[in-house]
Amino acid sequence: MRHVLEIDDLSVVELDQVLTLASRGDVPTPLAGRGVALVFEKPSARTRNSMELATVQLGGHPVYIRPEEVGIETRETAEDVIRTLGCYHDVVAARVFSHGVLERMAAVDVVPVVNLLSDEAHPMQALADLLTIRQIFGDVSDLTVTYVGDANNVWRSLAIGCAMTGISSRVSSPTGYGATEQDLARIARWGPPAQVVDDPHEAVSGAHVIYTDVWTSMGQETERVERLAAFEGFGVDGSMMARAAEGAVFLHCLPAHRGEEVTDEVLEGPSSRVWQQAENRMHAARGLLWLLAEASR
Repeated sequence: MRHVLEIDDLSVVELDQVLTLASRGDVPTPLAGRGVALVFEKPSARTRNSMELATVQLGGHPVYIRPEEVGIETRETAEDVIRTLGCYHDVVAARVFSHGVLERMAAVDVVPVVNLLSDEAHPMQALADLLTIRQIFGDVSDLTVTYVGDANNVWRSLAIGCAMTGISSRVSSPTGYGATEQDLARIARWGPPAQVVDDPHEAVSGAHVIYTDVWTSMGQETERVERLAAFEGFGVDGSMMARAAEGAVFLHCLPAHRGEEVTDEVLEGPSSRVWQQAENRMHAARGLLWLLAEASR
């Protein structure tokens, strides 16, 4: 049974296959007559729309499931939820608070489990990011991606994906919000090690892609004041983008907190590719579901 809880649950070859399938216009219907369960403990505009449309494009039937409809750990255990959904669906994709819930679902090994976001990883976003970078630059072998901000689930999946595709990466975070040694070791197993740079302006110097995410994610609202103080000076603005390589682009997984991690000048400026990136959530999802559907035949 194939599960994708983090981007490196794919091999390097499979990752390339997903990105190639995501780019194809001749889309077959390997999910015809098959259901895809979309379990959302946390809401999301991009994730729901991209997954539902990707499923439909492959001929499948998506079913959006609200948290109270399954009640993981309140009405039923994670194991019983996946056993139930596996009676009806060929894939279960879930957006959850705790990564451990996904691991428990996958351990039952009933149907493929896909991580739509957890506190540890966001592989679907990383697939869209890598697809966007490939579309913009073509050859990615000499690229550098700099991530400025909280070394969170979005950064972790992106950095692993960069290493798997031969892209160099840097990360710049305030004290207490940076990459762990475990993270860095995992990235280095796949390719170019991630470079940790304390000064964000130095980190973006000469980089081809500048990436950031919100400083206060869903579920961290009580930390907002503390985080705003800690991340002062890490906002991506025009002066920071000016230090990047010529032709550099700006990416953000969205939604953005304008005026905090990024200014309107950058988000709406000529270097921004955030809407192309958002659209690619659908194409990347289609590529992954296509791969899983073919593997399960």
